[in-house]
Amino acid sequence: MVDFKYKPDGERLKSFMRDDTFFRGVRGPVGSGKSVGCCVEVFRRALEQKKAPDGKRKSRWAIIRNTNPQLRTTTIKTWLDWFPENDWGKFTWSVPYTHHIKKGEIDLEVIFLALDRPEDVKKLLSLELTGIWINEAREIPKSIIDACTMRVGRYPSMRDGGPSWTGVIADTNAPEEDHWWPIMSGEVPIPDHIPREQAKMLVKPDNWRFFTQPSGMVEVKNEEGEIEDYKPNKEAENTKHMMKSYYPNLIQGKTKSWIDVYVMNRLGSIQDGKPIYPMFAADVHVAKEEIAIAAGAPLYVGLDFGLTPAATLGQKIRGRWLVQAEIVAFDMGIVRFAEVLREEIATRFSECSDVYIYGDPAGDFRAQTDESTPFHILRGAGLRAFPAPSNSVDLRLESVSSQLNKMVEGKPAFLIDRRCQQLIKGFEGGYQYKRMEVSGERYADKPDKNMFSHIHDALQYMMLGAGEGRALMNNQKPARPVVANRNFDVFNKKPNKQRRQGLWARM
Repeated sequence: MVDFKYKPDGERLKSFMRDDTFFRGVRGPVGSGKSVGCCVEVFRRALEQKKAPDGKRKSRWAIIRNTNPQLRTTTIKTWLDWFPENDWGKFTWSVPYTHHIKKGEIDLEVIFLALDRPEDVKKLLSLELTGIWINEAREIPKSIIDACTMRVGRYPSMRDGGPSWTGVIADTNAPEEDHWWPIMSGEVPIPDHIPREQAKMLVKPDNWRFFTQPSGMVEVKNEEGEIEDYKPNKEAENTKHMMKSYYPNLIQGKTKSWIDVYVMNRLGSIQDGKPIYPMFAADVHVAKEEIAIAAGAPLYVGLDFGLTPAATLGQKIRGRWLVQAEIVAFDMGIVRFAEVLREEIATRFSECSDVYIYGDPAGDFRAQTDESTPFHILRGAGLRAFPAPSNSVDLRLESVSSQLNKMVEGKPAFLIDRRCQQLIKGFEGGYQYKRMEVSGERYADKPDKNMFSHIHDALQYMMLGAGEGRALMNNQKPARPVVANRNFDVFNKKPNKQRRQGLWARM
């Protein structure tokens, strides 16, 4: 029998490892022992696997991380710290990385996969596994989680007795509030904009459990409620395995948002990069009350495509931009998103005189596997959408920043409805130039592609399509967008004799 010693330090971590639920997730601060606990859990399940007829305890696991650099420098490093090659067998460093442990009765195959390459995603979807460990689950979309649940319980074969336990385990630092993890754990409600069918996928099944570890430190506040300092949390987990100075040293020089996520274990975003729009001020650019819809005025819509499509909806009234709504979807195709957008416009913006929709120009190119483009699909749904006049990042950013810096009749030229939370969070630093992994204050020259970039791309396409980009290029007043009227067929290029009634061409 294999001699292996490990004892989790902390009640939440112990409960997580004692549990047999099909899907288990543990969320905690850095240093809380969750990654090590998952490593040991993989091995423990291998030890408890019943013997096959040949006397071996056979199991096969996949360990998943978002990118290859993170997989190699963090996940694999932690694994090999506990299961070094000298003691547990040779590690295969060619892709897919594999560690096949054959020791005594144990026959454990561990496959390490990053998901930044299409071939690795395909590899995952073809595996026959006992279990899967998802390391840092906040980086993984819900669609991948669902795919993982289909690949477990398939090894060993029933000829060898089948798996004694099968399932998915996951660990993570605190994600955003609108991430699938806090929604499914019940910490935040399902967003109203998510369609009913998709919302069903975010209801926690009975065979899922979530565990939340205590924070690494606690806040010390003054009488006014302001944070003056931090002190160690007596309930913090894994403290027996780290220096007392770990957390006090860790928080030095860090922003509150960083400390909240990585030490306090609170839901939120990390503002470690450089904000795209430093001129943005919430008290100036966010409306104190809900922004009303101006009946009889045009509606402008900006769209970003992909599996996380996003839309911004706004009007330009007397020289002022009023952004009244946002739609942010996750793991949704363009066909379903078109229905959601169509319904939003037909209900909330039904009294607008015209609707001008602009999207990513790249969406006008056919996919290799489909003759349709996103714009074809949108037009088929009755949404007259057109490519924005440019995809220049600099021009797109300037079309927004130029309005943030303007005042019209003593009022800001750009105002956002307070309900547009994703857009606002992006303005407040979530949409950023990523800090380069080098010494000094160096940042990427392009906005980081993260959860806030989609809605901000949509905003830029809206502004650019509405003419702000042309004004910048030509140094003239914004021109009225050239868009087909609702009585005009863009395919036949022949106006209908009679104007169609209602907002939609194809209701």
